[in-house]
Amino acid sequence: MSARRDLIDLVSRSDNGDVTAPNTAWAALTVDETIARKAAVLMLFGVLDDVPAASGKPLAAADLDVLLLERAHTLGSHPGQVAFPGGAIDADETPVAAALREAEEETGLDSTGVEVLGTLQELGLARSNFLVTPVLGWWTSPSPVRVVDFGESAQVFRIPVRDLLDPANRVTATVSRDGLTFSSPAFAVNGVLVWGFTGIILDGLFEQLGWAVPWDRTRLHEVVF
Repeated sequence: MSARRDLIDLVSRSDNGDVTAPNTAWAALTVDETIARKAAVLMLFGVLDDVPAASGKPLAAADLDVLLLERAHTLGSHPGQVAFPGGAIDADETPVAAALREAEEETGLDSTGVEVLGTLQELGLARSNFLVTPVLGWWTSPSPVRVVDFGESAQVFRIPVRDLLDPANRVTATVSRDGLTFSSPAFAVNGVLVWGFTGIILDGLFEQLGWAVPWDRTRLHEVVF
């Protein structure tokens, strides 16, 4: 079965209410829906470009990559974190329209080359009080991407899914704030650390798709700001 078919089937299961939280980290992504702001992110997968994966391991979705960006380190919210393109949903705008618009504004993406496969269940980003709709997309006609505004993003990049799945690149990220320690599944790939909300979403997505590979969750990576 192709990766695209896997993604379509996941959307179908989500629409039918057949998808439950794959782990406790995903289940904890909740906010008070009565006061939360609405947002959407674009989870854009496509056939791997001409930059091969570093990992040579025979893993699922070996010929696939996903579009991510690193937020500017000067931002007041989630500075320097790796994220999916996305942002707040404007009035009278659908989650799909918002995800595509934000991706265009942040990465220069030509959204006419994106096939929207559907949406997944809303997830809470408590620190920013957002209720986020993940929009799954398939990159039918990849276009060049770049940082459009360095005040918003430090870099934009496509990362091979094989490298994300490789257990050698998996860690549990920990960050301490106000006497409390937060931990999340994370991916240490190509000089960046994908953790927090994005790490949890990717980890849970891979589990739901059946692509996940067992990894050592006791291997810790402390995040220092």
